[in-house]
Amino acid sequence: MPEPTKKTVKEPEKAVSPDPAVAETKPEEPKEAPPAPTGSSAPDTSGTVSDCSAPEGLPESHRPDTRQDLTGLFTEKPQSGEVNVGENITFVARVCGESLLKKPSVKWIKGKWMDLASKSGKHLQLKEHYDRNSKVYTFEMHIIAAKANFAGAYRCEVSSRDKFDSCNFDLVVHEARTTDGFDIRTAFRRTSTDAGEDSGELDFSALLKKREAVHVSTEPEVDVWEILQNAPPSEYEKIAFQYGITDLRGMLKRLKKMKKEEKKSAAFLRKLDPAYQVEKGHKIKLQVEVANPDAEVKWLKNGQEIHPTGSKYIFESVGNKRFLTINNCTLADDAAYTCTIGEEKTVTELFVKEPPVLIVRNLEDQMVMKGERVEFECEVSEEGAQVKWEKDGVELTRDESFKYRFKKDGCKHVLIINDVTKEDCGHYRVKTNGGQSFAELMVQEKQLEVYQNIADLTVKAKDQAVFKCEVSDENVKGIWYKNGVEVKPDARTHITHIGRIHKLTIDDVKPEDEGDYTFVPEGYAFNLSAKLNFLEVKIDFVPRQDPPKIHLDCMGRTAESTILVVAGNKLRLDVPITGDPAPTVVWTKGEKVLTDSDGRVHVESTKGHCIFTIEGAERQDEGVYSVIVRNPAGEDTADINVKVVDVPDPPEAPRILSVGEDSCVVQWDPPLFDGGQPVIGYVLERKKKKSYRWMRLNFDPFKETTYEAKRMIEGVPYEMRVYAVNAIGMSRPSAASQPFVPVAPTSEPTGLCVDDISDTTISLKWRPPERIGSAELEGYGVEYCKEGSDEWIPAFPSLTESTSVIVCDLPTGEKMQFRVRAYNMAGPSLPATLQQAVTIREIMQRPKIWLPRNLRQTLIKKVGETINLVIPFQGKPRPQVTWTKNDELLDPKQVSIRNSDTDTILFIRKSERKDSGKYEVQVQIENVQDRASVNIQIVDLPGPPQNLKVIDVWGFNVALEWKPPKDNGNCEITGYTIQKADKKTMDWYTVYEQYRRTNCVVSDLIMGNEYMFRVYAMNMVGLSPEPCLSKDSAYIQKTGIVYKPPSYKEHDFSEAPKFTHPLVSRSVIAGYNATLSCSVRGIPKPKITWYKNKMDITNEAKYRMFSNQGVLTLEIRKPCPFDGGVYMCKAVNDSGEDIIECKLEVRSKQ
Repeated sequence: MPEPTKKTVKEPEKAVSPDPAVAETKPEEPKEAPPAPTGSSAPDTSGTVSDCSAPEGLPESHRPDTRQDLTGLFTEKPQSGEVNVGENITFVARVCGESLLKKPSVKWIKGKWMDLASKSGKHLQLKEHYDRNSKVYTFEMHIIAAKANFAGAYRCEVSSRDKFDSCNFDLVVHEARTTDGFDIRTAFRRTSTDAGEDSGELDFSALLKKREAVHVSTEPEVDVWEILQNAPPSEYEKIAFQYGITDLRGMLKRLKKMKKEEKKSAAFLRKLDPAYQVEKGHKIKLQVEVANPDAEVKWLKNGQEIHPTGSKYIFESVGNKRFLTINNCTLADDAAYTCTIGEEKTVTELFVKEPPVLIVRNLEDQMVMKGERVEFECEVSEEGAQVKWEKDGVELTRDESFKYRFKKDGCKHVLIINDVTKEDCGHYRVKTNGGQSFAELMVQEKQLEVYQNIADLTVKAKDQAVFKCEVSDENVKGIWYKNGVEVKPDARTHITHIGRIHKLTIDDVKPEDEGDYTFVPEGYAFNLSAKLNFLEVKIDFVPRQDPPKIHLDCMGRTAESTILVVAGNKLRLDVPITGDPAPTVVWTKGEKVLTDSDGRVHVESTKGHCIFTIEGAERQDEGVYSVIVRNPAGEDTADINVKVVDVPDPPEAPRILSVGEDSCVVQWDPPLFDGGQPVIGYVLERKKKKSYRWMRLNFDPFKETTYEAKRMIEGVPYEMRVYAVNAIGMSRPSAASQPFVPVAPTSEPTGLCVDDISDTTISLKWRPPERIGSAELEGYGVEYCKEGSDEWIPAFPSLTESTSVIVCDLPTGEKMQFRVRAYNMAGPSLPATLQQAVTIREIMQRPKIWLPRNLRQTLIKKVGETINLVIPFQGKPRPQVTWTKNDELLDPKQVSIRNSDTDTILFIRKSERKDSGKYEVQVQIENVQDRASVNIQIVDLPGPPQNLKVIDVWGFNVALEWKPPKDNGNCEITGYTIQKADKKTMDWYTVYEQYRRTNCVVSDLIMGNEYMFRVYAMNMVGLSPEPCLSKDSAYIQKTGIVYKPPSYKEHDFSEAPKFTHPLVSRSVIAGYNATLSCSVRGIPKPKITWYKNKMDITNEAKYRMFSNQGVLTLEIRKPCPFDGGVYMCKAVNDSGEDIIECKLEVRSKQ
């Protein structure tokens, strides 16, 4: 996509804020900030002059050390700018990285708190890059297609360790001058704006909504009006669905009216807008302004006059303005509205926006046989919603062959595919304007399954032989063969086909019927075979007694004379016997005699046969069975080995070894029990985690225990399970695997470089991959190898989440190559490798101390505060650090010093006055060194002033004088506080604060009063703890006639205490402060004592006592039930005493 045109940022002094209030409160730029270059908004920064780069052509020795001259972290600050709506603008900030130990972190903020990193998307892009030559970090904020609400105050903050700097700037967005003031997609789109909400727009009010971020590709804006004008009418419906325009009627009407020019109206000062839109269920107010305030207007909807009915339509008339309010808008209100005054009229279109159509129930994967019918069904949130069906990205439509049919039933939408073929395999998608869902269709060729195979038979003459088989398709016909010759029905031979069962019946078996019989289904390249054995029993006639004899044949036995029976089937042993008289038969298994009382076992004897039957054979029925026949002429025995075979046990849950973009590798262990028959393979199934339908992945048994499953959808969770198959059948399914998500490996990490190197270590750093995919990044793997070798050695036993590592224990002087790979669920990415091998050897670097700016002035601390000095330095190999104070080494008992490779820390936990002084730090490598000093001043409160004297008293004035304190607290005395007090009350009042001189005149004193004075000293810490009190008082003489007291005896005003207002008993609630009040009279002022249950409570912190003009108050703080009781107040003076009491009840909270 071509780079969008960028708007040049204007000079700060030329930017005019549209809001005067904003212009007045705009923060002032620092004086040392450089002016904004005209090209600061361009993406190419090669022409931008950075404060960290020296002019070209100067020798290295004449280049200034700009690192010492920095007044902040910024070398170029973003400047205020202006832009028109729809245009682009870029703000640039640059930071010099020479003095920084690590990459600085930058935040772009709008207003007071909005971090713009979360708004990056279609309209906002944040970029950064680092120039290794100039060591300058450049940070850019690109605003694309600016909107009016983007205007406001912005702030850029940069921080690195203990350093911080920020810069404020403004953005002014001017409205674009256009003839048409609305967007067709806004006017005709009924879908809710929530469905298409753009997480990249700077709509800060939208942050109050809980929503998920929507990733929108940065595609260029399209002009839908232009597309409609140039498109044929047959494409209108497709364009409407693509751009979310669901009202085709309104779109065509507006398209016809585009070229019509509205005439000026004499009746209307302001007409209706061309179109309005409102969300379903909300209300809207239509407004016109008429020329005649007394004019009456009519409102029409689709040409029909609107009459006020209930609360649906409300007409209002305010001066020249006329309003029509439509409440609770529905789709029926989507129409053309007209306001008329006589022959004059104004028309508008109202569009009611519907909520987005969401997919409530997703499609399900399906696996069917060729020729079957398939139905894909989904459920959406709205009835009658429009959906689109696609196959492998191609839209499906109805055709003449009715291959695809689309069905709607309320909220359900069904895609029906008739007579599916292999070409119908693929991924199907249903789309709405609010979501989409995928499903896969797999079509398999029809395979005939054999439910019951024909078995070998051994029969005797004149018996009946029946060959029977059962197949999966009842419509399949077949042909019977004997020794390769087709069998034709006759009087003894019958062929039947009933449903899925095919039978060949031979009556009155003769020796010539013996042979191989085969059943061949029509249309399938396989057959079923069995053998008919003719048993000829020869009995020699011997009169009288004949010893018993067992005649065993090979029925159902293998070469090892073992009879196989499938678990669950009937085990029947039919053994021919002879003997005269008829022998008795006994069946045993081991030492146990088997009889009919054993439940599933049935034993019966007929003439010439003994039959042993077990219903529903089980595994424990396996073993050696013995049959014993006896008569008076003797006995005979025979052993029959019976083996019970079954389907295998289900395997354990499979394990997912790795995943790919649309595949996974699954592994499992063989079942613990194979059912007595070797496992011939496995069948695998998968399903989506939220689905209930399992899809078979293979029909022929897969012999290995590791399988790669493909054709999955990236980002969708799946589960796998496996069946074991032997000659008997298929086991039950295993437990499902852990859910997994098919994902592709990430792209390789970017920007791999060497950050630092020593004799045995190397520091590497890189940036995350550009493409991570739908799976989370698990970490990074770091590997190294010697130059010329192909053996890569992991640097760490596990993955690391950091993008910078230190690899240790490397051989000194060797040339090593390093690479980094990103890992996610799909495995490792392609490696990011250094361009060339690195020699493991430390690079010599002169020692240099980088003294922070705040330590270049005297560091002032209060007594008791913590001192923590962090001073970074550089130097390789690691320099030796020495601290001194006033040219003496520091005492490690008082000061803690910690040194690292890049800084040194001086720490004093609790500072004292003696810690003041000049501290000097020295870093030294061999005979090269660097020094830096730090002045520390520990300050404390000053002592009291000295020798406060009353120098003179005249009129209502007093002259005071004092001397400065002996102890100034180790800092300058900033002033004094002078206070006065009437000797009668000794209540102190401040006369002067922050007074600088050591003498003053106190005026406006009251005649006849005698005053005392005191002075506090003040420094930067605060007031002195103690004041200096004047030794002498100052009496203000009365002027005029001198009063001569009479000679008579002075009246005694003494009065014993007496309570004039009693205490009142109260009931209060626990937890809320309570007060008890009374009033007392007495001369001299009586002493007041409070009691609770006759116990003095004067000094208890729970109570507070107040006395004001004889009114006594006792405050009980947050009483509890324990505080209830009898409270008493006692007043005592020289003339007597008085007591009053009351009861207090404290109730607990209800």
